[in-house]
Amino acid sequence: MTGIGYLGPPGTYSEQAAGRWSERGLPGAALVPFDSIPDVIDGVETGTVAHGVLPLENSIEGTVNLTVDLLASHQLSIQGEVVVDIRHCLAATVAGIEEVNEVLSHPQALAQCREYMSRHLRAVSVRQSTSTAEAARMVALSPPGAAAITSVLAAERYGLNILARDIQDYAGNRTRFVAVGKGTVPSTGRDKTSLVLALPKNRPGGLYRALEGFAVQGINLTRIESRPTKKELGDYLFFIDCEGHAEIEPLSTVLRRLEPQTVLLKVLGSYPRDEGG
Repeated sequence: MTGIGYLGPPGTYSEQAAGRWSERGLPGAALVPFDSIPDVIDGVETGTVAHGVLPLENSIEGTVNLTVDLLASHQLSIQGEVVVDIRHCLAATVAGIEEVNEVLSHPQALAQCREYMSRHLRAVSVRQSTSTAEAARMVALSPPGAAAITSVLAAERYGLNILARDIQDYAGNRTRFVAVGKGTVPSTGRDKTSLVLALPKNRPGGLYRALEGFAVQGINLTRIESRPTKKELGDYLFFIDCEGHAEIEPLSTVLRRLEPQTVLLKVLGSYPRDEGG
């Protein structure tokens, strides 16, 4: 059990992230594609693969909500993170953009290329796919006229012509992936911790008091957002990333003091931060 699972098919940005994760800790590990993010989670839980690499957030479109929800509801631990530059291209079997009548891609990739689509492909139909690489695979099997917003790697893998490069709306387009597995990771001195918490309802200042301990101890919060619990309207979980390791001071003390203030406090993982992210 040394494989690394990722959202397939081959050619996705997830595969690129999985390859970088393999280089760091599991050199030579097989990269195993799965059909969906839940399937990657299942693969790790059942022991089919040792780790799973999941997209967590994008610098333009924000959080991948499905990943966040699954991390909260499963018992796997975040082992590390990988930040990947996202550089989209338009690829097809035809030779020119004027021949394109349909564009396929993942919803986030479509959203990340709105301006390009508006300027150059306003009249074409749009179809969603489960990944950018799946879009490339589908275009390779489709009649001429279909095009994919995908990576150069996927376009080349499926034998497509690259009609335009770097069509994303923003040059700083990056996606943060997390590697999940079983067990915890020891401190490296350059760590990040992810956690989820829920607070008692109708308690004024509850979130302020929950976060106060981080400020008092000088712990930097690098991300905070809310997600509905899916149980009741107005009932939320708060996802937090902060600097430090959950088992090392001063964060360990903050978490110990925080727990009585919450109805749920779960550490999703402490892990080395990607210095590129």
